[in-house]
Amino acid sequence: MSIIQVEHTMLNDPDHVRLAHEPKYGHGSAFIHGTYVDLDNATIPMSDLGFTQADACYDVVSVSKGYFFRLEDHLERFDKACAKFQLTNPYTKAETVEILNNLVKQAGTKEAYVWWAVTRGAMPDGDARIDPSAYNNRFYAFVVPYVFIASDEQRTRGIELLVSKQYIRIPPEAVDPTAKNFHWMDLKLSLFEANAAKKDWSLLCDANGYLAEGPGTNIFLLKNGALYTPDSGCLEGITRKSALELATRMGIPVHVERVHLEQLLNAEEAFLTSSAGGIIPINSVDDTILGGKLGPGELTTQLHNLYWTQRWEGWNGVAIDYSKPASV
Repeated sequence: MSIIQVEHTMLNDPDHVRLAHEPKYGHGSAFIHGTYVDLDNATIPMSDLGFTQADACYDVVSVSKGYFFRLEDHLERFDKACAKFQLTNPYTKAETVEILNNLVKQAGTKEAYVWWAVTRGAMPDGDARIDPSAYNNRFYAFVVPYVFIASDEQRTRGIELLVSKQYIRIPPEAVDPTAKNFHWMDLKLSLFEANAAKKDWSLLCDANGYLAEGPGTNIFLLKNGALYTPDSGCLEGITRKSALELATRMGIPVHVERVHLEQLLNAEEAFLTSSAGGIIPINSVDDTILGGKLGPGELTTQLHNLYWTQRWEGWNGVAIDYSKPASV
């Protein structure tokens, strides 16, 4: 069995290709301060604490073949993140869904990366700055064509992963990783570290050598026919949830628990999960070829292909009605 060429399908299959759209939305569409605009002209105030202090939470849902994938799961996770950070979405769930639908339609995207956030807003005057209820929280959203962490070529050969030697993941006691947030400096610098080492992507551990997560990704490993993924120090990824469900359906035992780096280095197979690419096979970790065999493992390949075939058949999908124009 070979890896499905997902990117090629999205770009060439008539059921996936982008629909007609106004040229100004070529790079994408956005929603700023209650107004729909093209992405190139979307701006936020310099005084917004989301910009100056990373004071915000966000989420990303993907669209493929004209279906939002697990939209309700993403909305629920976003609501929980807002509560954890004492933020309030100025729009109801129904209004948020309408905004996201409108943005996808404006951009004409059947394959899309859909991002939205709530920021703290501008700092109020005087002592009110320590009262979260005194802030006017802001909502922002944008849609761009689907974003891949790894190309078809990379997924087919399996990516080369670097476990960061310079950085650890921000501890959960400092910033809760289950609330999707802007605190990305540890993740971003680990990516630059990986690039300098000529690797495709990075992974961070905690201070005790237990696996946490990578930039925008969760980590899975397969050992003795069982699947393992960390239970803490990481985002509760929606694609992670999907991989666990598919593995259970395939009869693979799953363990959500603390996982040490040594377990990954001795794994038979491993993969990352992300809304930006689905299931991403790993070939090597720190130059160690997993399972002693080049390329994606058999079970990883099966999971990768099942994930996409199920999605394209409408699994956990919410169809976008492109026959109705965006109500903007």
